Amino acid sequence: MRLEALAALPVVAAMSLACLPAAPAQAATTNSVAAQANPDARQHLAIIATVNDAPGPFDRVDGHADYRVNNSDCVPLTPVTGATILPEQRVPVQFQPQADGAFRANVVLDRFRDEDYFGRGICHWALVGVVADFHHGLVDFSPAIGLADVTNPRTVVRHFSNASYRNADHARIDIGADKPAAFNNPQDTFTIQLQAMPGQR
Repeated sequence: MRLEALAALPVVAAMSLACLPAAPAQAATTNSVAAQANPDARQHLAIIATVNDAPGPFDRVDGHADYRVNNSDCVPLTPVTGATILPEQRVPVQFQPQADGAFRANVVLDRFRDEDYFGRGICHWALVGVVADFHHGLVDFSPAIGLADVTNPRTVVRHFSNASYRNADHARIDIGADKPAAFNNPQDTFTIQLQAMPGQR
């Protein structure tokens, strides 16, 4: 790949805010906490993902929602290091194609039951964010929407280079950029936007 082609690609990172902590869904975390589903979950929402001006189709679209205990006082310090490691969970979400060409995933804000895991008081779970994964070849175009933009609805728009789409034979996660000006050729870009909407139980 030529140097200028490489320069056209956005910065690739394993995680953004929202690429969030890697913890398997409903399984033991590093703190050996097995989160249980909330039987009285009420806060349902939909994440709508919309692609604009992509140079071609995507092989598949999926994603995940990340959750974390948000009150550190319920978690004991880790021996030796003295760090507080908050329990985390990652839950796969399915983005379903819609008639208008967008993709919709259903997410539950209060998915996990708050419990006293360590004898230090109730641990409260909260959504960290939702990531949509648009797969093309070996590239994962991976925009994310965080809790603040979910609870105070704001459309998140990520810009991606068409050069990144065309060079799909190199495995990577592409989180895009906030503005097209981040690329050498701002006109040679496409966008994926994420928006939270009220969902159904």
